[in-house]
Amino acid sequence: MGKKLKGLRVAVLAADGFEQVELTRPVKKLKKEGATIDIVSIRPGSIRGMNLLLPGKKVRVDTTLREVKAADYDALLLPGGFVNPDLLRQSTLAVEFVTDFERLGRPIAVICHGPWVLASAELVRGRRLTSWPGIRDDIHNAGGLWEDAAVVRDENWVSSRGPHDLPEFEKAMVALFAEHLPVEAKTRVPERPSKRWPRWLAGGMALAALRYGLRGRRLIGA
Repeated sequence: MGKKLKGLRVAVLAADGFEQVELTRPVKKLKKEGATIDIVSIRPGSIRGMNLLLPGKKVRVDTTLREVKAADYDALLLPGGFVNPDLLRQSTLAVEFVTDFERLGRPIAVICHGPWVLASAELVRGRRLTSWPGIRDDIHNAGGLWEDAAVVRDENWVSSRGPHDLPEFEKAMVALFAEHLPVEAKTRVPERPSKRWPRWLAGGMALAALRYGLRGRRLIGA
């Protein structure tokens, strides 16, 4: 079975305090499906994950918001965590980055507290989505239509509640992103391995070329 997302460029927007599995697991799935991933953040270096309230591992930042723009990517992933989206929503560059993704109509996958960033970008009004139940009121107050479901798909968005929904989230994310493959990725013809002649046949053809020449004229007497 081929890789569904080969040729897709995905920005993973995150800052310190991201929920560890909400970044690492979807990224692993995206890479397995052939996507190219950039961890995009507010500052260079690395960012620290969290396992609920306990410090997690660091993840290297590939590029910063000052170095890239939404048009450089085909899809966006917004992991959650308590601190990560709160830092991002206070960054003008992060809010503009997310806003530009929506303006371009590109797919956004968001989980847990990640919708805080969408709310601060004033994008959730009239949209159906889910999130960590603790920010349900924030979604309502921003004009969103909150649903208690493992996955909610609304046009170019897919959202989930938290780590317990990751299997469903990953499946829905891949399906959504696959609908937005760049044209060059869709039309690319896979390379076929070149045929190799058997050694005995190749040797015979070489001998025939020496004996008879390229035009069939006999060069060497039998």
